[in-house]
Amino acid sequence: MQDEVRLVTGIRKEIEKLTSNFRAIQGVVLDAEQKQLKDKSVRIWLDNLKDASYDMDDILDAWNTAILKLQIEGVVQNDAYLVLNKVCFFFCPPKFCFKQVGLRRDISLKIKVMNEKLDFIAKEKDMYNLDVIRSIEEPQRMKSTAFVDVFEVYGRDKEEDSLVSKLLSECHEEEKGPHIISIVGMGGIGKTTLAQLAFNNEKVRSKFEKTVWICVSDPFDEVRIAKAIIEALNNEATIFVELQSLLNCICESIKKKRFLLVLDDMWTEDYNKWGPFYNSLKNGPRGSKILVTTRKVTVAHMMNSTDVMDIEELSKDESWSLFKQLAFSSRSPQECEKLEAIGREIVGKCKGLPLAIKTIGSLLRLKKTRDQWQRILDSEMWKLKELEKDVFPPLLLSYNDLPSMVKQCFSYCVTFPKDYNLEKKELIRLWMAQGYLGLEENEEMEIIGEECFDTLVMHSLLQDFIKDVGGNISSCKMHDIVHDFVKFLVQNECFAMEIDSCNTPILNSSCEKTRHLMLSIGNVEDSFPVNISSVQKLRSLSSLMTDFILKDVFEQLTCLRALNISERFHLGQTYVKEIPKEVGKLIHLRYLNMSHMNIKELPETLCDLYNLQTLDVSYCRSLEKLPQGMRKLIQLRHLINKKAKKLSYMPKGIERLAYLRTLSKLVVGGDCPYSYEVCTLECLKRFNNLRGCLQIKRCGNVTNEAEVKNAELSNKKNLLYLKLDFDGKTEADAAVLESLELPPNLEKLQIKRYGDISMSSDWMVSFTQLKKLSLKNCMDFEHLPPLGKLSWLETLDINGMGKVIKVGNEFLGLETAITSSSSSSPIIAFPNLNRLSFHCMGVWEDWDYDITRTRQQDVIIMPCLSFLAISESPKLKALPQHLRRATLQKTLKIKLDWTCAFIQ
Repeated sequence: MQDEVRLVTGIRKEIEKLTSNFRAIQGVVLDAEQKQLKDKSVRIWLDNLKDASYDMDDILDAWNTAILKLQIEGVVQNDAYLVLNKVCFFFCPPKFCFKQVGLRRDISLKIKVMNEKLDFIAKEKDMYNLDVIRSIEEPQRMKSTAFVDVFEVYGRDKEEDSLVSKLLSECHEEEKGPHIISIVGMGGIGKTTLAQLAFNNEKVRSKFEKTVWICVSDPFDEVRIAKAIIEALNNEATIFVELQSLLNCICESIKKKRFLLVLDDMWTEDYNKWGPFYNSLKNGPRGSKILVTTRKVTVAHMMNSTDVMDIEELSKDESWSLFKQLAFSSRSPQECEKLEAIGREIVGKCKGLPLAIKTIGSLLRLKKTRDQWQRILDSEMWKLKELEKDVFPPLLLSYNDLPSMVKQCFSYCVTFPKDYNLEKKELIRLWMAQGYLGLEENEEMEIIGEECFDTLVMHSLLQDFIKDVGGNISSCKMHDIVHDFVKFLVQNECFAMEIDSCNTPILNSSCEKTRHLMLSIGNVEDSFPVNISSVQKLRSLSSLMTDFILKDVFEQLTCLRALNISERFHLGQTYVKEIPKEVGKLIHLRYLNMSHMNIKELPETLCDLYNLQTLDVSYCRSLEKLPQGMRKLIQLRHLINKKAKKLSYMPKGIERLAYLRTLSKLVVGGDCPYSYEVCTLECLKRFNNLRGCLQIKRCGNVTNEAEVKNAELSNKKNLLYLKLDFDGKTEADAAVLESLELPPNLEKLQIKRYGDISMSSDWMVSFTQLKKLSLKNCMDFEHLPPLGKLSWLETLDINGMGKVIKVGNEFLGLETAITSSSSSSPIIAFPNLNRLSFHCMGVWEDWDYDITRTRQQDVIIMPCLSFLAISESPKLKALPQHLRRATLQKTLKIKLDWTCAFIQ
């Protein structure tokens, strides 16, 4: 072992030479990227450089992992690391960053071979007269006002009205089968946007009993499309796998249900593929409609469309209005006037295509000077014949404006199929796994990932945003033309495919260049649709697996950085019951998603994945324990284990995972039937980077108040949501609860199965920023806590209080009587509460406040309440006066079920 440690210093010269070679090459990469479209030999040179960088990344990462392993095992200390300055490689994809390097026996030989390969690549670059470009212009940092969300659709009012009218019109009596309407136009012209406007129209949606949106794309995959239609019609996945069975199911599902089916991005001109679908859809009632978007009028004719709508380019005025909304956002009138003339020239080059205008407008919004706008106007990208689609030049201009890091992140999105819903958090974790985000001083990779995502949003390269309750983007999609553009850039490096079964062979000889592969497989068997030996350099893989396939994957695809074997979309079907111990061979792995799998435990060899950053075992409802060696995963940042209901113990030593940002659930204490010690609440002490939501399960096992205080929850400044789950069996719950010093920025709190009979008033009012509170199954409560004192509370959920008979003054947090010496100003209970719900209150009879009848001054109760829900409370007699008054004034919406006595 000491010989291995001495090897570290002996290899320094080879590493320095490697660094020097890369520095000699990286300056010309930006120029090579731009020239590769004209010169195929430059593109080949870039591809060779890309392959070399991947190989070097693997070698140095293996070296670093070996050192990390020695450190974890206590052989070497931190100062044994060779820390090299990070050298960012500007071509994309991928980015190569020199990391802290470690140890491996054969590293010296591998690096010498790599240096020889780089020497040849460096000499070859001189043949192409590439210019040195040292840096590129960095975009502005995202500001709260920088993002312009384009809600208004320009120039499509007449088309929208016409389309809605066609969808609402009654069919002729002689018509058999659904009425087919086709929207035809070139890529990026706004066909999908127009279809979305009509699809979401309230009158349209109310006319049809079922509305279904399917992204068809190319090729026309009959089985996938049939399954998607059935899932949308029946709100559940189908068990059928044969096409005829699927078509029969569609036929049955639409009986007596007038439907609107949108087939977006239709390409096939083969009636043999479309005909069986149309026959299965004839069973729908009169008035059913099919809406198609396609770039080819021949597709509309093949489908025997009753109406064909040709979508024309935007007019000059419409184009200019759309462009102004983006490019002139936040500019003074004087600036707009100076840039208008050149702006109109640029808009003219977009040829009336909304996507092109939106992309170039978003780009120019970030350019402050006229010279920068002129450079865009004069770019040769507008003239390149290699860019077949008219929308590609604006996309390429926007792409070239991105920093290298963001280019990689953008390119990775093509790993997912068209119309895929990209979850923002998942996307950032996958970027991290590929090493795209690096690690800047005093910054976190997650923050850098947020900035990369925001930059793509600012450039209008992502769309169809879904936002959370706080107004932040949680997911998005990529326009199909943008997807085509990225696919054009990355060539055969990324594949996303949907296939019927594992027995369907895919890819060809080019798969050796494939680095990222996503397979959606309808029927999983014990064979893999790809020759694994031909894709041994894969860096990310997403696919359903069987136990048998997994073993081969773990043994052969050892370059993987990200692996997703989740069974999320195949609920009810179990393919993997046991994770093979060979998982420990994936030494480069950073991201591992095993969610929704029916596994009981994880092998100890999983803890040999020293580089692992994300481990997702959420919804693994049979998972009983985590490996004892979890303490070795010191790089872990996200442990996602929500809804792993049988997870009753967590191993001691988990407190060493100080980098954790996400910990969905912490199970504390208890007598473990396994042969390892379990963690305690005190392990939270080092988790000051936690953010988002944390559930602490089995709080009832905690009896030591010192242990509670040592958890130092008050230091978790980024923790916004806390779930405290007690056992409901101990009298020590109150001591534990009141010893908790909650996170200072906590906004949501759930307390479940609390075993004491009350809750301290002083403890409750310490929630200075709490907006949402949930009390569940606190069966020993005889009275509700003084929650009216929570001045910032907006949502309150009371569930399963089995002994509460009356809700009275104590709920408001007010005294029984108020003396005349009290202040004359009104007292407000629940000043900001707007949503209130009660569920499963089996013995609850009265809801009345004595204080409202004995007061010496005004008492205002829940002035902002807008929604009240009560269910499974059969003995409740009446609502209090202030709620009856609000109901009469129509300021309160009430939802009751039939078990409420006072409405029977």
